[in-house]
Amino acid sequence: MDSAALLALFRQTNALLEGHFVLRSGLHSRQFFQCALLLQHTQIAAQVCAALADKVRGIEAEQVISPALGGIIVGQEVARALGKPHIFAEKEENKLVLRRGFRIQPGSRFIVAEDVVTRGGRVQETIDIVRKHGAEVVAVAALVDRSGGTLPAFGCPFVALTQLNAETFPADQIPADLAGIPAVKPGSK
Repeated sequence: MDSAALLALFRQTNALLEGHFVLRSGLHSRQFFQCALLLQHTQIAAQVCAALADKVRGIEAEQVISPALGGIIVGQEVARALGKPHIFAEKEENKLVLRRGFRIQPGSRFIVAEDVVTRGGRVQETIDIVRKHGAEVVAVAALVDRSGGTLPAFGCPFVALTQLNAETFPADQIPADLAGIPAVKPGSK
């Protein structure tokens, strides 16, 4: 699946929103990928996540892990396509933790799967959890890279199905035309 095909699916499912959005990172943007609207269509979810799995298929890993909430469906479908187990980290007191009896064995190898990456904060938190348990992250895979090339070095390969260099603005540098539109925060809390 190429970038144009993925973006067409986002538009077809009304999952690429236009307006004034506050991203989880605190940045403001004119575009927002509401992946839940895309991934609610199970056949589309299977198709796009299988394409993402193909990008990491040659990398040896025992498991897939994803940050909740946005990465759960992506992680589950990537893991299914790879024939691997999937676990997720979720928020507790505003930071990601392992719950629900999930375990990470020292020395095991993980792929981190996420829906959209802007600054990479949740991905890095997930990587830190894996490393804290003595395991290794061998790749990060995302449906959308909207970082504009500003991601931190994760210490492993990063792949995405599409890259969108969407403008983002710090809260104190919002352009006048965007400032005139009420901001919404449609992403996960």
